Amino acid sequence: MEKGYKKLLVWQKANELAKEIYIITKQFPEEEIYAITSQLRRAVLSVPANIVEETGRQGKK
Repeated sequence: MEKGYKKLLVWQKANELAKEIYIITKQFPEEEIYAITSQLRRAVLSVPANIVEETGRQGKK
């Protein structure tokens, strides 16, 4: 059974964006790993995570 949030277009797009950011940031200089790279990755992962969290709280809305 597929999770309800996975059916949401907004979650799908946010998840795809997260994958893209990880691919792009792999190309960043190594000295940026704890600076902009880390910040971008944390930010982009928070979007789909927040969607999942809110979906779990509200049930079928």
